[in-house]
Formats: sequence, structure tokens, C-alpha cells
Amino acid sequence: MGEPAHPLPADLRVFDRGWLSSTNVLCLGEAPALIDTGHAKHAARTVALVREALGGQPLARIAHTHLHSDHCGGTQALQAAWPETATWVPEPSLPHVRDWDEAALTFGASGQRCERFAAGHALRPGETVRLGARDWQVHAAPGHDALAVLLFEPARRILVAGDALWEHGVGVIFPHIDGSGGFDAFERTLQAVEALRPDWVIPGHGPAIVRAGGALEAALAQARERIRHFQAHPAQHALYAAKVLIKYQMMDFGQLPRAEFDAWLAGAPLLRLLHRQHRPDLAPERWVRDVVLAPMFDKGVLRQDATHVRDGR
Repeated sequence: MGEPAHPLPADLRVFDRGWLSSTNVLCLGEAPALIDTGHAKHAARTVALVREALGGQPLARIAHTHLHSDHCGGTQALQAAWPETATWVPEPSLPHVRDWDEAALTFGASGQRCERFAAGHALRPGETVRLGARDWQVHAAPGHDALAVLLFEPARRILVAGDALWEHGVGVIFPHIDGSGGFDAFERTLQAVEALRPDWVIPGHGPAIVRAGGALEAALAQARERIRHFQAHPAQHALYAAKVLIKYQMMDFGQLPRAEFDAWLAGAPLLRLLHRQHRPDLAPERWVRDVVLAPMFDKGVLRQDATHVRDGR
């Protein structure tokens, strides 16, 4: 990977967490801020990382690129550690967080869990927000999540992308599943990334992507190729999404008794939608067993015995 024209500035610390937690970006300065807070499973570690990096300074602000549980699951713990912290979320999500409407936040439909947290400030596309020592532009980023935003620091051309762009692959396109959007929105977000011409892209998962040496162009091209494939074969996106949802659940819990695992499969609303989008000709139970789960067990993504289903890691 080539080197950018400049390194990331010293006032930015990037914690590449790996799954389940998203990348955290700590913005140092008079009022330190954290962008995205990881998963609830790793919340104690998130607090420890931030506390160590701050060296006794309080965390002043939290901002979220979007509200999937791997990006906001540590927020409650951070607020408990620093009660004066102010919290920003994408504008349409603010009333849902205030009311803690899990249906509107989609936690229940997707089988995610997230500890309740408070938020008092909205991230509005077209505005800026002060995080640490820098002013960050807010840009809409529909695609993976219809309400997601990008945060762009123009002086050093640094983009915090959330799940709008990864170095390899793309996330599930949730708006396509529930009918609130489609693949075209993802392409518009990729165009927005190109128009900003960032030197650094900090994705929601994985290492930073740099423009120099062609890494950013390669990531954009790979994302577009994947989206074109899903546009041509939308049923394949449904199958991909079903496997991701199940894997995510098992990475969270590690293992479940077989009866609890089966009950979760039967009760997950999003899986019912994906069944209809992929193979409505099959009975739901057969689809889950033979089409979705069988290859996951065969490849070791999941393991099972007489009593439990386990994450294959």
C-alpha cells in the first residue's frame, strides 16, 4: 500500500477493533471526541482504550456515523464513565434514540442488541461539527444504512466513512431489504466519496485506506463491482445478508442452546423478508436449514453438536 501525501495527524487516534466492534476514531483537543463506539460486547475495552489515550482528560463528545449496534453499542458505557459527554447521532435518528424506539432503530428486526443511551444533538448533512481540534463536515451516506453520514475533515482531507466504504467488500444494503432504498443510493455515496477526494479514508472496519498508490481507487472499484453484482442478482444479496445476520448473532453470543438458536431463527423478522427475496418457493424452515445454514456449517463458519450451535472462530 502506498503512503499518502501526509500521515494522519497526531491528534487523531484510530482503534481498529475487528469484529464485532467498529473502528473508533478518537479526536484529541480541548474537547476530545470519539467517532463510533463499537459493540456492547466490547464496551469495557472501549472505555479502557479511550481512558488510556486521554490520560485523565474527560471525553467531551461522541458522534456516530450510523446506529447499527457495532457502531453505537459502547455509547452507554462511555456516557456512564463520562456523564457530561454530549452525543451526536444522524438527525433522523435523534427522536428514535430519545424515545428508545427499538423498532425504528431496527435493533429488534435485525436481532442486534444495544444498551440504551442518550443523545441530544443531530448530525445534519451540510453542517459541520467540532470534534476534538477539528471541524468536520457532515455528508449524507445512504446505502448500507439509509440514515448514515460521512464525516470529512477538509484541511487534512480525512474521511471517516463508517460502513459506506471498506477496503475489501461491502456491507449488507439494509434499505434494499426493507424497501426504504436500493443499490443506487450506495452508488451515490461512492460518488460523494470520490468528489471529496480524501487522502485518507477511515472505514468502519479494517485499516485506513489511502489515496496514494491507488488503494482508494481499488476499494471504490471493488465496491462498485460488488454492487453491480447484487443489482444483477438481488437474490444473491438476500442470501449474503441472511448469512451475515446469523454470523453476527453468533459472534455476539458465542454459543446458543439449539432450541434458543432455532427460536431466534424462527422469530427474526428480517430473516423472513430475506427468505421471500431469495427462495420463496422453499418452505422457510427448509430454506434456513438447507440453503443458509448448511454451507455455514460445512465451511466451519458455525459449529454444532447435539446441544449447541457455536461461532466457528
